[in-house]
Amino acid sequence: MNRRDFLQMAGTLSMAGMFNARCIWPASGKLKNIGIQLFSLPKLLENDFRGTIKMLTEMGYREIEMYGPYPFSAPSAIERWNAITPSLGFNGSGYFGNTIEEVKTILNDFKISAPSIHIDLETLHTRMEEVGEAGEILGHKYAGIAAIPDDRRKNLDGYKNMADEFNILGEKAKKAGLKFIYHNHGYGLKEMEGQVPLNVLLERTDPELVFFEMDLFWTTAGGADPVGYLNSYPGRYHLLHIKDMKERVRFSGDGGNSDQWIELFPYMTTAGAGILDLPSIITTAIQNGVRHFIVEQDMVSQPELALRESIDYLKSL
Repeated sequence: MNRRDFLQMAGTLSMAGMFNARCIWPASGKLKNIGIQLFSLPKLLENDFRGTIKMLTEMGYREIEMYGPYPFSAPSAIERWNAITPSLGFNGSGYFGNTIEEVKTILNDFKISAPSIHIDLETLHTRMEEVGEAGEILGHKYAGIAAIPDDRRKNLDGYKNMADEFNILGEKAKKAGLKFIYHNHGYGLKEMEGQVPLNVLLERTDPELVFFEMDLFWTTAGGADPVGYLNSYPGRYHLLHIKDMKERVRFSGDGGNSDQWIELFPYMTTAGAGILDLPSIITTAIQNGVRHFIVEQDMVSQPELALRESIDYLKSL
């Protein structure tokens, strides 16, 4: 290849990269669509689903990410949820007592979309057809898990088996018109038997079938670099959970259980109020194929204020 051909090719690739970035980040520098994970404000949704969706759209949110279980979820998933809801102080999830048709009407009324949902492994294995049907009605593009069950990640072989299972689910999801996603927590970011488990998941799964959702807070708390992962695995991350960190903290252990997660909740804060370099992370994310940017502040107090502060910051970038 001569110099002229090289420069011409480089220019073409550069323009393509700029075009892809501008699809999400217009010339004004603002994100085009900003989403919200509904686990950020479950009590409000349980009390008034329609009114809460209206509030979110008035803040400027244009996408939501839903969490299960749903009416079509496997009985075991519903039973597990019912067992923990007394300690949570609410039991709303999925459609929050509405029918799927009512949810569709509400989303349409306020011009907000639901491109992604979190769901459990058993439902994905046994009821993918129903998941796909829900996706057709509500416009879901992605369906996946928020965490790997404890007993499936005891050792490196567990992660390898999980990666193989992700490939199977990815194929099933594709046939149902969806993309399978895995959302990371803080575990799997330190070496285990000479390898980093998250790297195993990324490298052992089919990039055409399995996609990833990075959680910035948990990735940082696990001692990993979000920018490093985005650059090292371009195109694998399609979604990004945005929540900031008051000060740089790490898990007391390997980040592998809920006790370690809960003890770090006080360090979560609204976007722009913490130490994470969100402008650089978001720029890198766009350059490497992230398509959906989702604010998540787990059961945050005063969501009416906190969620507005996060989106106001993101819109100001």
